[in-house]
Amino acid sequence: MHTTKHETVMRDGGATTGGPFFSSESTPSERELLAMASDLVRSSEEPVSDEASGLSRSLVRLMDLTLAIGLLGVLLPVILITGACIAMSSQGPVIFRQTRIGLGGREFQCWKFRSMRQDASERLAALLASCPDMRAEWERDQKLSDDPRITPLGTFLRSSSLDELPQLFNVIRGDMSLVGPRPIVHSEIPKYGRYITHYLSQKPGLTGLWQVSGRNNTSYRRRVAADVLYSRKASFRTDLAILFATIPAVLSAEGAR
Repeated sequence: MHTTKHETVMRDGGATTGGPFFSSESTPSERELLAMASDLVRSSEEPVSDEASGLSRSLVRLMDLTLAIGLLGVLLPVILITGACIAMSSQGPVIFRQTRIGLGGREFQCWKFRSMRQDASERLAALLASCPDMRAEWERDQKLSDDPRITPLGTFLRSSSLDELPQLFNVIRGDMSLVGPRPIVHSEIPKYGRYITHYLSQKPGLTGLWQVSGRNNTSYRRRVAADVLYSRKASFRTDLAILFATIPAVLSAEGAR
């Protein structure tokens, strides 16, 4: 029998049994998970809306295309200079491509400016094998607070969010939206447990609730909570509110690394 990508993702996500963060014995109810996310944004920044209508989705897509194309035009000099700096500062490709999970479980190639060393995978494997604390942090959060893979220039690119500029092309292609859940890789699917359906119901975003609520300082459980909350509030108005909230979050480099 043919298995769709969505069915594969649902199976891998442990839709009925939970994942490492949400085991079958301790899986919180949706109400409890939403309560966990309730302080991610102030109530004044959280517009209440019904499920996104067809008109709302059309408006969101129109906004995505208009802003993404406009930003590419305005930021083209920054993009070219950033690419040149990466090429001159370290070995490796300028653009980092990685398979991510999108709407309905569809895989796509997510683009970012490379911020890591060329031997990043080998460095990570050696570090996790030799340092139990680092391994525990990686297994818990899928990131490291002191990551030796990141280049000096990459640290700046990440703190300023310049590394994400190539994702504007993903937005134009329709793989991503300006606002949505953080795009995840296949190995992260089990961490969502039965809540993977909320992630799969939206296009991944260049920014989202996770971006305006601490970015990398947000725990993985709260990232999942943010995705659940966003999937319930998704609308044109919600996206506008998050876009406006993203500006001060990026300028202050809050929670970025």
